[in-house]
Amino acid sequence: MDYRYLTLERRGTVTVLSLDRPEKANALSTDVLVEIEHAVLGFRDDAETRVVVFRGEGKHFSSGADIGDIQARGQAVAPLVARRRTMRMGQRVLRAILEMDQISIGALHGAAMGGGACIVTALDYRVAAESFFVCYPAINQGLNLMWQGLPLAVHLVGPSKAKRLVILGQREHASDLLEWGMVDEVVAEAEVLDRALAVADSYAAQPPVQAQMIKRSVNKITGALDDAIMHMDFDQGILAGATQDAALARELYARNFDPNEKPDFKGR
Repeated sequence: MDYRYLTLERRGTVTVLSLDRPEKANALSTDVLVEIEHAVLGFRDDAETRVVVFRGEGKHFSSGADIGDIQARGQAVAPLVARRRTMRMGQRVLRAILEMDQISIGALHGAAMGGGACIVTALDYRVAAESFFVCYPAINQGLNLMWQGLPLAVHLVGPSKAKRLVILGQREHASDLLEWGMVDEVVAEAEVLDRALAVADSYAAQPPVQAQMIKRSVNKITGALDDAIMHMDFDQGILAGATQDAALARELYARNFDPNEKPDFKGR
């Protein structure tokens, strides 16, 4: 497959996967998600690559779901059966990343919003720039967090901080994310990729069979109930998005309202 929105650079036993849509802040359109899934699944038969480093070109790692793409494709008004399938695309990408044999490392800078933040939480290790921040804005648009991203956040930061992240929908910055455990290291912006590659080399130097079995075992231990609890979060998203409160939230979000305003949500 020829990639339009990704680049893959092999460095011995380490491969760098870069989101390469900087003019859109690496927004995750359907086409981008298809390419990520294809690239990640391609590592299944790659016995040479031991570590994959994920990064983004431009100012940000990823601004999250591409709202313009959703509107252009008419996804919001598509038949329900089609919407459910489309909304599972992000979940498929996270599953592919979680289940890849190779160790996954993030070289992170700028923003990781929504789906971009979900990808970050699916990685095995995260090196962040001082500029890095995470935000889950779904609730500010009247939606719940989808893509099975909620349990991944809980695994990393615990229930209290996960509720803060997902319910308040605010930007949380690298220094706090380091303290909470959502990122593993914070370095200067210019050092992010070099440091991530150094970490990647350390993992790649370990016996690969043992390392990959340990990764899979840890993921199974921590995520044993994830599918049972969150397998229909996209249906929750469809329900949440159909409420009157969601319509009001979208209106406010579209005009960048002052968050100090208190919108009159009715629970309807």
